[in-house]
Amino acid sequence: MPTSIGLAVHLALGVLERRGIDPATLTVQSGLSQAALASRKRIKVTAGIDFLERASRVVGDDWLGVTLAIDFDLRELGMLYYVAASSERLSDALKRLDRYERIANEALDLRIVKGPGGRVDFFYHGVPRHSDRHLMESFAVTLVRLCRQLVGRKIVPLSARFAHHRADGRKIQEFLGCEVSFDADVDEISFEASVMDLPLRGYDPYLNDLMVKSCDEALAARPTSCNAFRTEVENAIIPLLPHHEAQAKTVAQKLSLSERTFARRLAAEGLSFGEILDQMRRDLALRYLEQNLRASEITWRLGFQQPSAFSHACRRWTGKSPSEFRRSCRASAGPA
Repeated sequence: MPTSIGLAVHLALGVLERRGIDPATLTVQSGLSQAALASRKRIKVTAGIDFLERASRVVGDDWLGVTLAIDFDLRELGMLYYVAASSERLSDALKRLDRYERIANEALDLRIVKGPGGRVDFFYHGVPRHSDRHLMESFAVTLVRLCRQLVGRKIVPLSARFAHHRADGRKIQEFLGCEVSFDADVDEISFEASVMDLPLRGYDPYLNDLMVKSCDEALAARPTSCNAFRTEVENAIIPLLPHHEAQAKTVAQKLSLSERTFARRLAAEGLSFGEILDQMRRDLALRYLEQNLRASEITWRLGFQQPSAFSHACRRWTGKSPSEFRRSCRASAGPA
């Protein structure tokens, strides 16, 4: 499983501590080791994602990832900060992050997309994208904060898009200062082309050479691949669900595989396409119900033809109807 330095998790632990909340139960539920956290060892990315989701509910902050990213000292990014800050221009800094991001998070692939403007795309490898919202939003806010600090001016992106669902994006839109959309087919931030050529205030060619060498050595020590085929399939399914196109043939095409090869690779991991699709729908359905989405909207998002089909699936997954499950979530949450 891909690992990370767990910066967002440690920042969240600080929030819990300041509020007098013991994180022990949350860390156990998320599969995080207290000893590993105390010694700042690397943690599994999936465990970190789960912990942030649980912590957000405990502290009552549905935008925890954004909250954490807005406040911390960017130098806590370690060598990633210094290899970017010592670059000559913003485009150079982003290229450095593109190359070395895996040092901090083996699951994250940050890509600079060439075009008429400047676009930064975020991809997950070895981690199911549908399981996360806080960490991806934290990445985006941190990136924009870093860009602003390095050039010494408030850069405003042209737009931002996220693959997960939000009914109201005003919190992150307020910080970014641009239009933000959700339920997209990719996670990305777009900038004006001129932004990429902005000079950096901390340009230091000597330091940059040293940091590039250190980052190359650190990168060489990281695993070369963390891809699990199941997560590749899951991440390919997500944008297809609302369009009723989540079929094995379509997903195989998206992964540039023949149907036979696709089925063989699933079988090699002891999986079936139907099993993966059903598990994803279940995970998303429970999250959407907790977020109080209407049953009709959930039906559409999960690619069911009729609300009755979703209701039947919900009973199979939970033993309760959608409304019954929603009431049980409210009861377990207790008073606000």
